[in-house]
Amino acid sequence: MPVHRIDSLHAVAPEAWDALLAEPQPFLRHAFLSALEDSGSVGGRSGWRPDHRLLVEGGRLLAALPAYRKSHSYGEYVFDHGWADACMRAGIAYYPKLLGAVPFSPVRGPRLLGLPHAAGQLLDELAAGLEEEGLSGAHINFTDALADSLLGDREGWLERLGCQFHWHNRGYRDFQDFLDTLASRKRKQLRKEREQVAGQGIDFDWREGRELSEAEWDFVYACYANTYHVRGQLPYLARSFFSLLAERMPEAIRVVLARQGSRPVAMAFSLVDGESFYGRYWGCLAEFDRLHFETCFYQGMDYAIAHGLRRFDAGAQGEHKLIRGFEPEITRSWHYLTHPGLRAAVAEFLEQERHGVRGYAEEAWELLPYRQG
Repeated sequence: MPVHRIDSLHAVAPEAWDALLAEPQPFLRHAFLSALEDSGSVGGRSGWRPDHRLLVEGGRLLAALPAYRKSHSYGEYVFDHGWADACMRAGIAYYPKLLGAVPFSPVRGPRLLGLPHAAGQLLDELAAGLEEEGLSGAHINFTDALADSLLGDREGWLERLGCQFHWHNRGYRDFQDFLDTLASRKRKQLRKEREQVAGQGIDFDWREGRELSEAEWDFVYACYANTYHVRGQLPYLARSFFSLLAERMPEAIRVVLARQGSRPVAMAFSLVDGESFYGRYWGCLAEFDRLHFETCFYQGMDYAIAHGLRRFDAGAQGEHKLIRGFEPEITRSWHYLTHPGLRAAVAEFLEQERHGVRGYAEEAWELLPYRQG
């Protein structure tokens, strides 16, 4: 069965694509990925050209890999700029490359969709055709256990480790119940941070996707875009992405608006599924002490507790999450490089890096604020 390539998810019926998903995570749904395409957040001149791979038999979709032909390495959160720089110095073409990922979303989850044997066949066909397609390699980021098993069993795929910080709801009755699990000094620090925000007269208003007006989405986008503008960068997502997502999967969207009196001043945009809360985007249009921690972390923890969600994934990086109870978790990505010299050099680098990442995660455990014993 040959692997088919498509440059738009509109070539696949939403129900056929979503039927491949083994779990309800929102980032792999047809609605999310097609909203990225239709808004122009990917495609066009973005450097993210949709190049999805499908395994089809008798008109039936058996497996899929959401994938993009990349002309740069931005928006991936698995950093290979050093590899690209080394290739440029050596006269090796690193771009274009193929990336299996959810654009701009460092969220661990399914990447090889469908039954394992079909997904494995798709992988084999993919690797065999890279050079013919003029690609330097294939990269699959933030994989789940199924993809790790399939990729780990195949020759040529190199494993890379990373570390994120996730918070786990262990059946807390409320935020105070969580605070009671912390060492005294850390408990006082978190309580003081929340009191500082409340003392500035800031209240919070939670909304689902269908409950926001277009004017409120304008505010959400202005906050989101400002987090890039203050660093002299352009935002990855287009304004229309938020409206399209609110139209196509409003039940998965959660937005908390921070207000001082009647004036909105900040927001955090998140997605949810049956057991997880995914903090994605934040932004503010005025500076307030400790507002970032309250809006991005404590409000999300409150929400997860109140709604019985077991896990809070607040995104990539951020040691500041540790003292707020977010625990280190190892993430994985996989890399298939066609140039033998590059593959050997990267393999040696990754072996050393894995030791460093594991050591970093072990040290991070020692910094958690929970009471001992």
